[in-house]
Amino acid sequence: MRIATWNVNSAKQRMPRLLPWLEERRPDVVCLQETKLTDAAFDELLVAPLTDLGYESAHHGHGGFNGVALLSRVGLGDVERDFPGQPQYRGVTEARAISATCGGLRVHSLYVPNGREVDSDHYDYKLEWLHALAAAVASGPEDVALCGDMNVAPTATDLFDPAAFVGHTHVTGPERERIAAFGLIDVVRAHWPEAVRMFSYWDYRAGMFHQDLGMRIDLVLASKSVADRVAAAWIDRAARKGKAPSDHAPVIVDLDTAPDGDIGPVVPPPSNPRRAGGAPLPPRRGSRGSEVTR
Repeated sequence: MRIATWNVNSAKQRMPRLLPWLEERRPDVVCLQETKLTDAAFDELLVAPLTDLGYESAHHGHGGFNGVALLSRVGLGDVERDFPGQPQYRGVTEARAISATCGGLRVHSLYVPNGREVDSDHYDYKLEWLHALAAAVASGPEDVALCGDMNVAPTATDLFDPAAFVGHTHVTGPERERIAAFGLIDVVRAHWPEAVRMFSYWDYRAGMFHQDLGMRIDLVLASKSVADRVAAAWIDRAARKGKAPSDHAPVIVDLDTAPDGDIGPVVPPPSNPRRAGGAPLPPRRGSRGSEVTR
């Protein structure tokens, strides 16, 4: 079973890339984040072409920012939008979580709050959100995979230059502790423990992608029973290239069999990677570019 997660940064904008990508990579389960659609708009735009490709789908979104979805060719049972105990932000329960049982596995598509600025109310909300999610997952099925834009780089090796991120969100001790508290396995890092440069997000500005100045914040966290089945785990960097891409690349995990082989941590690898050090972050509009609104 092939599982993929992708922050598409607008399903409508990315539709001309998403549908061909589904045909090319043929994932069995797909977790999408930042769809920026209402449920009605998602259904009108995507249900018919997804059905033609063999996918059932479930979406949770209110339009504007946020929005998450699950696509499956191996069943989509017991769909749950949000999760028990999910906190609100300024009185609103945001559309950041959806889960379902797909091929016997409980899969969560997650768009963790950005946090914006350390010590802001959004940062506190992020920590509370992750704490509540951990409690909800702990009470659920043993075979589980949390997939999505976690907005946390688990370790310094998941950053192009750790020194450039000092004082920013995504890298603070409390955020990383919340991710570790799930007690799950970061399957991409576990599969490639010696591969230091593995990024899934590159800011649109300042040529960050072409210099390979990124972060690894899109994760698949799985229980041991699921992690033991991993045959391949990789970041599909090719989907970040070309015209009108998302600023994130998909993460793909193959369970039991690897249709493309165990092909490497990043496919294709950067053609001209820049080494860490001496590269400041772009001018900030929040913690990651325009995401101040998230």
